[in-house]
Amino acid sequence: MDKRDENYIYYIFGQNLKKQRKLKGLTQEQLADLSTYNVGFIKNLESKKVHQTASMGTAYKFAQILEIHITKLFEDLDE
Repeated sequence: MDKRDENYIYYIFGQNLKKQRKLKGLTQEQLADLSTYNVGFIKNLESKKVHQTASMGTAYKFAQILEIHITKLFEDLDE
């Protein structure tokens, strides 16, 4: 994905969310239960094809649940 595309930040966020969720040993369904967000929303966030938007509040909530600093969700990807 082109880093100049405004959707790139959502891609980075989703892929880092997936990485951090897996590091915590959580499924998408478990993260949905813990966050009160719909599992479909989480699947869209983590998708490489869908550009699901999310608020800063949502990012903050996920960071709290995953017990990480919010910046972990916006780190450059090693692809």
